[in-house]
Amino acid sequence: MIDERVRPLADMIRIRVFEERCAELYGQSKIRGFLHLYIGEEAVAAGIIPQLDADDAILATYREHGHALLRGVQAGRIMAEMYGKAAGCSGGRGGSMHLFDAATRFYGGNAIVGGHLPLATGLALADKLSGRRGRVTACFFGEGAVAEGEFHEAMNLAALWELPVLFCCENNTYAMGTSLATSESQTDLALKASSYQMPAWAIDAMDVEATQRGAAKALATIRGGGGPVFLELRTYRFRAHSMFDPELYRGKDEVEEWKSRDPIEAYGRRLIAEGVITNDGIDELWQAAGDEVDEAVDYAESAAFEPVETLTRHVTGDVTDEVGGNGAVPSSGAVR
Repeated sequence: MIDERVRPLADMIRIRVFEERCAELYGQSKIRGFLHLYIGEEAVAAGIIPQLDADDAILATYREHGHALLRGVQAGRIMAEMYGKAAGCSGGRGGSMHLFDAATRFYGGNAIVGGHLPLATGLALADKLSGRRGRVTACFFGEGAVAEGEFHEAMNLAALWELPVLFCCENNTYAMGTSLATSESQTDLALKASSYQMPAWAIDAMDVEATQRGAAKALATIRGGGGPVFLELRTYRFRAHSMFDPELYRGKDEVEEWKSRDPIEAYGRRLIAEGVITNDGIDELWQAAGDEVDEAVDYAESAAFEPVETLTRHVTGDVTDEVGGNGAVPSSGAVR
């Protein structure tokens, strides 16, 4: 059993090791398509997700591997999904950007910027109308979504109907390659959110304990019937927006300055100074995370791709002769 103070460190290390391995596998063409890494932002997921109940719902962006991992989606099923294997949590049909697991109430992995905010509002509305008191829908999104109409619509309705939504804005200062300062006239996003008459405040999300405290306060407010809460989680991604990003919009000095605030290293030093853990203990956490990811990769490598005969499953409408034979959906293509 891991000590309560050590758990956030273990969680952040698990995410970091998983993400670093994904980068390696992408370079080997084992993982294809788009890949958006969470490296540097681990304190957000580690500070918030463990405080959510099993009945709460979670929605995230395409940078969601760490969220899924801490929510309880098995690392092997996540990795198999990255490989496009049928054993993946989305059946190999979603890939890196569309992780999904109904059993843990993890509703994506959503690729459209801001597109999942109305979904979060809808889930929270369903909970309220059904009388499921105490449930929370946690919605993670980047600051780039603040410029989208869906953000304002979702915030407005959540506040108007006093819905139990925790809006988690992961402000890593860059929406792809566009800095917040060059896209928003008001860069204090908590202040902007407060205009919808909901509690909102900013958190230093490079500090996992600060994130824990802010999330605990927000969740208590929501579960107590206080309506939605907005958290501006000020963080930073150490890697480029995606593996395709040439990263020409920021300098190396800026990245290195933020790396000096690495949430894993900072929290590890704090725990050592307080006598909670030793350097050897931290090494053991890294080793355990490495073992977990090794097993996940082995699982993904040995898993099978979906048979060609079932590729039209979940597909509706006309299909080509190469798939359906006569333009009609075959029996295996029925919606299930």
